[in-house]
Amino acid sequence: MTDTKKNLYLLDAYALIYRAYYAFIRAPRINSKGLNTSAIYGFTNTLLDIINNQHPTHLAVVIDYPGPGFRDELYPDYKANREAAPEDIKRAVPYIERILEAMNISMLQAEGYEADDLIGTLATRASKEGFMTYMVTSDKDFGQLVKENVKILKPRTGTRDTEIWGPEEVKSHYNVPDPINIIDLLALWGDSADNVPGCPGIGEKRAMEIIGKYGTVENVYKNIGDFKGKVQSNLIEFKDQVELARTLVTIVTDVPFEVDLDSLALKSPDMEKLRAIMEELEFKALMDRLASVPKPKPSSSAQGSLFGEEELQAVTVSDNFNTVDDIEHDYRLIEGEEEIDGLVKQLLAMDSFCFDTETTGLDVRESSLLGMSFCFEEGKACYVALPGSRNDVLVILEKFRPVFEKEGVEKIGHNIKFDALMLRQYGIELRGPYFDTMVAHHLLFPGQRHNMDYLAEVYLKYRPIPIESLIGERGKNQGNMRDVPVDKVTVYASEDADVTFRLKKIFQKELEKEGLLGFFRNVEMPLSAVLADMEYNGVSLNVDDLKESGKELEKRLAELEAEIIEMAGREFNVNSPRQVGEILFDVLKIDSKASKTKSGQYSTNEENLQKLRDKHPIINKILEQRGLKKLLSTYVETLPTMVDKKTGRLHTTYNQALVVTGRLSSINPNLQNIPIRDDEGREIRRAFTASDSNHVFLSADYSQVELRLMAHLSGDTELVNAFLRGEDIHTATASKIFKVSTDEVTSAMRRKAKTANFGIIYGISAFGLSERLNIPRSESKAIIDGYFDSFKGVKDYMEECIRMAREKGYVSTIFGRRRYLPDINSKNAVVRGVAERNAINAPIQGTAADLIKMAMVDIHKKLKEGRYKTRMILQVHDELNFDVPVEELDAVKALVKSSMESVCKLKVPLIVDLGVGNNWLEAH
Repeated sequence: MTDTKKNLYLLDAYALIYRAYYAFIRAPRINSKGLNTSAIYGFTNTLLDIINNQHPTHLAVVIDYPGPGFRDELYPDYKANREAAPEDIKRAVPYIERILEAMNISMLQAEGYEADDLIGTLATRASKEGFMTYMVTSDKDFGQLVKENVKILKPRTGTRDTEIWGPEEVKSHYNVPDPINIIDLLALWGDSADNVPGCPGIGEKRAMEIIGKYGTVENVYKNIGDFKGKVQSNLIEFKDQVELARTLVTIVTDVPFEVDLDSLALKSPDMEKLRAIMEELEFKALMDRLASVPKPKPSSSAQGSLFGEEELQAVTVSDNFNTVDDIEHDYRLIEGEEEIDGLVKQLLAMDSFCFDTETTGLDVRESSLLGMSFCFEEGKACYVALPGSRNDVLVILEKFRPVFEKEGVEKIGHNIKFDALMLRQYGIELRGPYFDTMVAHHLLFPGQRHNMDYLAEVYLKYRPIPIESLIGERGKNQGNMRDVPVDKVTVYASEDADVTFRLKKIFQKELEKEGLLGFFRNVEMPLSAVLADMEYNGVSLNVDDLKESGKELEKRLAELEAEIIEMAGREFNVNSPRQVGEILFDVLKIDSKASKTKSGQYSTNEENLQKLRDKHPIINKILEQRGLKKLLSTYVETLPTMVDKKTGRLHTTYNQALVVTGRLSSINPNLQNIPIRDDEGREIRRAFTASDSNHVFLSADYSQVELRLMAHLSGDTELVNAFLRGEDIHTATASKIFKVSTDEVTSAMRRKAKTANFGIIYGISAFGLSERLNIPRSESKAIIDGYFDSFKGVKDYMEECIRMAREKGYVSTIFGRRRYLPDINSKNAVVRGVAERNAINAPIQGTAADLIKMAMVDIHKKLKEGRYKTRMILQVHDELNFDVPVEELDAVKALVKSSMESVCKLKVPLIVDLGVGNNWLEAH
């Protein structure tokens, strides 16, 4: 009898480690020492998820024995096709072992056996001893072990929830009479991951049909006469191979391994060891999560916390870091008119000073200014507390106006754009030059974290006062700084200014050393002021037009839903994932092995449906319906609620230190992701308008800038000449690839060439091109081969990018911005392939980002110098948008076009397309 109070979780170590590593493959987590911590972080997160959400009483991690096993003796080619483990995974395992040791969690292995075998053995033993056992893995082989008290737990990932598979889920997904028949299924199907051959000519679908009917391999051969043709002859010819495969895929359940299952009971961690490893890895967020790890209780499911108050203190305060109590400091509260006047006088004499604003919140437009801190000498800082009345605040700020608006005095800050916008709400313009430590670190180390607390720990070995200690944990009950005693705010705010001042000195030297200081000062820092202006100005939104667009979308949505119901052959709620799953998999039987969520319903998320789009036309209709629903909810319904009541405009926030290539992104709302390829998405742009009838909306868009940069960087003669002649580049490319004259290029040829042109920039493969164009792989390979035959310089450039990346560990834009590629020399082809594609693309995409930033700075400067009333209001990818008074239109068009096209001299011309209208749709 199973004791429901005793549950054992057995984690398949490498399955989870690999899964975690590849989850971050496109944006790996790299700490300040250059260590890729993706696998360690992801594995530890999964471990904490299981402890927090599943409440195990017993838990162990099981790992493969590193040497050869009995399967290698049976079949020397076993797993021979496997890529070498990525180097970052090899480096991760010792750290994971240390984390497990610190948490007092056993990592088990058995000589000569794989983790599968040891998990099978422990699960079998545990079921006899009354445990409910969960095997934590996504490996299909484990299905053979499933029974009522032994289940598979598939951890949540991306859009997929945690799934628990018992016997019914396994039988349904694989169409087998019993979970044990997974062995027979794999014997016929084989297992390509382990290089287990199976029976030639019998793939997954056919194997499921056969085992679904006959149950076992033995029954298949007893009824061999039922089979015809090649299937029969292959089953007969390769019978020995099938029997070998059956042996290889069978998980051993009697490994000679001794362990007392009670010794696997969840225990409290060794806090000192855990603290040390977490600090070494720079896992501050994970340290915070550890506070909620459940505390085991004898003979019951876990509740409470592993950590008491003293233990938590041991985790969160380190002997290796200084705090404000450990350093000499002079942090003063500035009070009274005389002290304020003295500070102003002192600041006016400075060439450079650091400052920070204290506010009631993080939303500039909704928050109030509580105070300002200043620092111009290490260890010395002061705080000016501001009164509650806005009028009184304005009186004090007026004294500081000469300080903030003095040209030529360097203002230092961390995310200084926020502070500039905060002052702008009170009528004060923060004039430069700026030095933003957040942006500086992003330029030096894109892809790393840039928050001030993290940087202080890494570069200063200093741990700042956490804001949560003053206003409480995040959530609806969190307070704000207005409620904190002024003496505590003084220390907190002064410390921020002091830390930022210290970081500035470090980053300035690093920027100079890397040859990036000029770009930082001349582009990134003036850009912060440009972005502050754009955010402050905002963009007009015609809510009535948006509602009209919404009506059209709703009409199309209703039509789509009617079509879906007609295809289904019965009424159902198209917006119910459960009912959609039942229609797709129970009624239409589109996929016999459809996965299910933890709650037992079919998983119908976009990731799963995309894989099935060729199976039935209803899938595309459902995806389109969901896309329209998202368009309605994300833009039509949401944007009107984000219009500022005081200005009547949308005020997005631009992120200057987020995207590793250097491109800008925007949030609240995200205006970079408005779809433009379909009519419905384009229609949203109609609602973005000029400010009034005396203004027009001007759009300025770089034409094919990335292709032009490919021509410049590669120097390919054919590509360069095509641009110099002003030819349609996709037609010219099609002419070369398909070896026809430009007059003979068909629209289909041009479409394929266009996809190839842009795909090559991103290192597209023949498989990827065939997927995009829905053509055979052989045809897509011929297109790519034809492209490189025609544009040999492009091929040479791509190879040179990869060579340079392997030599230096990074690639650069024309202006020196770097993209570090630590996996470029990986022995694992998949990992190395991602790095190689980034090596090709990053210089192009990064230079495109640099160009438009430079253009923004130049245009902004010229508009100010010319005292134009025109305002730059949006930046989206390679496009700039302006709100232009009608009388300024001709002059501004010429100014914008000239600035954008002359911002950098390339081997090919930069071309800008201009459009004018009453709204964004008309102008674009």
